[in-house]
Amino acid sequence: MIFETNYKLEDFILKTDWESLPSNVKHRAVVCAIDLTTALILGSKGAQHRVGLNLAKKIYNDGDIPVVGSDTRLSFMGATVAMSHAANSFDIDDGHNMIRGHPGASFVGGVMAAALKNDISYQEYLTTLVICYESTIRWALAMQDFYNFMHSTGAYGAFGTAAGVGKVFGLDREALNNALSIADFHAPMTPVMRAVEYPSMNKDGVPFGTMVGAMAVIEAMEGYKGKTHFLEMPEYQKLVDTLGSEYEILNLYFKPFTCCRWAHQPISACIKLMKDHYFGSEDVEHVKVNTFVAASRLSKIVPNTTDEAQYNIAYPVAAALVHGDLGYMQIRDESLKDEKVLSMMDKLEFAVDNEMESQFPAKRLAWVEIKLKNGKVLKSEVFSAPGEASDNVDHKWIVDKFTRITGPLVSEDKQKRIIDELSVPSEKSMRDIVGVINRD
Repeated sequence: MIFETNYKLEDFILKTDWESLPSNVKHRAVVCAIDLTTALILGSKGAQHRVGLNLAKKIYNDGDIPVVGSDTRLSFMGATVAMSHAANSFDIDDGHNMIRGHPGASFVGGVMAAALKNDISYQEYLTTLVICYESTIRWALAMQDFYNFMHSTGAYGAFGTAAGVGKVFGLDREALNNALSIADFHAPMTPVMRAVEYPSMNKDGVPFGTMVGAMAVIEAMEGYKGKTHFLEMPEYQKLVDTLGSEYEILNLYFKPFTCCRWAHQPISACIKLMKDHYFGSEDVEHVKVNTFVAASRLSKIVPNTTDEAQYNIAYPVAAALVHGDLGYMQIRDESLKDEKVLSMMDKLEFAVDNEMESQFPAKRLAWVEIKLKNGKVLKSEVFSAPGEASDNVDHKWIVDKFTRITGPLVSEDKQKRIIDELSVPSEKSMRDIVGVINRD
């Protein structure tokens, strides 16, 4: 099919500025910035980030761009590689139900590296996050419809990264169209259900998508020509036509637990039953989790790595029953041999509930039935995961999450300094802000 490039998306990316955004979108951009910083700080303590940092040092070491959570300075591509390996490392980043993945983590490594290279203001960075979410989510909807296959986060991260980096680097509309088309064509496959069933560092494919998107911009700047991306196709114009009037950033969910979103519902149900009925893990005889098909397919193996623990449904539920929470301390490699958690895993059963399945992916629902050793049987209500778009996640919610999740790693004083910086959409330099994040 032959059609003319209309530049609707490119004009939205290049012309959107902070002042033109609605107040609720500005508020959500700050929430996202805090949440993505949480993911980068936590991710910088993981094995995946260590791999990315070492790789970056070997290939892209020459540069002065700071890396969030590290004292290392790298080139633009080096910083992109390092931070993209942190963004999804502990699976604590935002998501979008209809694209079944994590838009923010998919592009933040490249966008943060670009923001630091050009030393843009925090307000400009927030604006770039907004255009990245809007571009990424729309492209993901088009891509998944076109292929009729659940390619996940890394795939659409290539496109979203190209959009954000292209804006920060000041590409014109033709060069940006080239970059987006290159990223669209070379986006990684990321067959997410394989990662669900066989968990590893592959996970959602975030690092490779980010790297493709960043390279697409550099290629376009050097004269490489791409042609067509999904959001130019006539059948997807309805997605582009809503740019600037409807904001997908408002439809994000935010994750309180360091594991796949599909395990959050039974975790919440178990914690609520424990609080309401005053029992502990030692009182539990059997737990039946009733959920949707995709969640039931999550791995249930005894994990040997944090990645196997995150893309898992049995380990997170068991750890939450034992510890009453699931954060960094429960999911790190050093915690995976906890005998109480491993014993609890043996008491879990997982079943598909047809009603839960009928509402997926728009809703991710589950309920649990717990039999206690005294013979009492407790049934939870049906739970959606906390932090859904319908929960209207606000500044307090995201700050409470930041405080809880980073607590084992960041002092209260430093937490306050970081939140103070990120809560105000200022003209402050991004290098100064990352300096606060990295400074002890």
